[in-house]
Amino acid sequence: MVNWIWLFMIVISVIFGMINGNMDGITQAAFDGAKSGVTISFGLISIMVFWLGMMKIAEQAGLLEKLSRMLYPVVRWLFPDVPKNHPALGYIMSNLSANLFGLGNAATPMGIKAMQELQSINPDKHTATPAMCTLLALNTSSITLVPTTLIAIRMNYNSANPAEIIGTTLAATFIATGAAILADRWYRSRDKGPPIPYKKQSGASEVTDPLNPSPIQAIGGGSGHG
Repeated sequence: MVNWIWLFMIVISVIFGMINGNMDGITQAAFDGAKSGVTISFGLISIMVFWLGMMKIAEQAGLLEKLSRMLYPVVRWLFPDVPKNHPALGYIMSNLSANLFGLGNAATPMGIKAMQELQSINPDKHTATPAMCTLLALNTSSITLVPTTLIAIRMNYNSANPAEIIGTTLAATFIATGAAILADRWYRSRDKGPPIPYKKQSGASEVTDPLNPSPIQAIGGGSGHG
């Protein structure tokens, strides 16, 4: 669907450019956009490498393990229908941890993997479970302590103070996350279905220690996401 939206916008731009006799402007805008995309991408690489390195240091110092211990009770409360020790919990905590530091690229693969694990225990493969809806809401509105990606973009455009958005971003994401949780709790209160039973499949991985899930290592760049 997104591809069709972009295609529609491109076609409309070309049509209006032809009508107004401004095809040169359309062509120039296309090349300028491509140039800006490459420039921004290189700028994001530097800031992403920096923060992923910081996360690796935090992992080796044991800070990620402490963070996962702090998040575990919250995750259990937010996802009561996910069985204890299920692999999805580890990926969910990895996703939330990455989002806290504004590492959206690092959080995305963990979110996808968490969804896949939740789908594995979904009795109706064509309908999202409450846990999947909760994860989507949290991943979309996640509280961000350091908006790493936005700071990198502002740096690329020569902002005088690229980090000045930290306070407003924290406030906005805090309100958004609170609204998402309230909506999730309200919808869950209307769904009185029993928790989904969990049966370990042959060959499926399992988190043996919920307080130190192995997927956390991926945030710090271990061999063990985006």
